[in-house]
This record gives sequence, C-alpha cells and structure tokens, in this order.
Amino acid sequence: MPKLKLAAIEDDKPVRLTVDLPAALHRDLVAYGQILGVATPIEPVKLVGPMLERFMATDRGFASARRAPSK
Repeated sequence: MPKLKLAAIEDDKPVRLTVDLPAALHRDLVAYGQILGVATPIEPVKLVGPMLERFMATDRGFASARRAPSK
C-alpha cells in the first residue's frame, strides 16, 4: 500500500457542512478512498475532514498566526 498522508479515519461526532467541489476533485477523492480503504473503499465525505485537519496541522503559517498574541 502506498504511503498516504492520512491514516485511519477516526469516528467522531460530525458537524454538517455543505460544499460544492469540482468534479475532478471528487473523482480524486473517490480514488483516494479506494486506495486508503483497500478492501472497503472509504466514501469521499469521510475523507474531507481528516484531510483538512492534516493540512492545517502541517501549515506553518497557520500555526504561527494562531500562536501570535492578538492585539
């Protein structure tokens, strides 16, 4: 299995958020879910939250701005 940025998807109480995605991005999410899920594909809707968490956790600019004291 390829080394992906996401590991296991945690089951947590979700907050509903509606977004419109480009068709190409949706196709990529479906493919990512198939690769990550191997035996049982993971639905794209289950990937978006962990992907956003991972993105924000590795964004140095975001972390720096968040630590900066507000004026």
